[in-house]
Amino acid sequence: MSKAIENLRTAQEQAMAIRPKVGGFPYLAETLRRAGVTRNLWSLPACQSIFLTNDGPVVMQGQPLVAGAADIPAFDRDGLIKALRIDQAGESTFPEFLAASWRAGVVQYDVDFEKRTVSYYGCKGEEYVEAYGAVDIG
Repeated sequence: MSKAIENLRTAQEQAMAIRPKVGGFPYLAETLRRAGVTRNLWSLPACQSIFLTNDGPVVMQGQPLVAGAADIPAFDRDGLIKALRIDQAGESTFPEFLAASWRAGVVQYDVDFEKRTVSYYGCKGEEYVEAYGAVDIG
């Protein structure tokens, strides 16, 4: 296992241990940022996640949301915001959030841990950017 993978896994485990159920994403993000992760690039519906870290890039392949050919939903900003608020309230699992984002037409998103932003993209160049606040994880 590479240093990048080991460092990423350790940071993810630490983040899950301290992350509150409600509003937990900033805790995960800050833990990853402190571990040297600069960006996290997601591709939907493949559920492929690329982490850019100070120790090198890492790819994680999740369970794809679709199999075979599928129509891409139209970008639905309001549907995406609803999915975000449900997740932020601790009322969905991460796989449920990914599925809801896909249904809202999100084909990729980019977490910038330095700027503390998440940019969501549709296949026709649509974009929704949401900032998240800094947290103190001690």
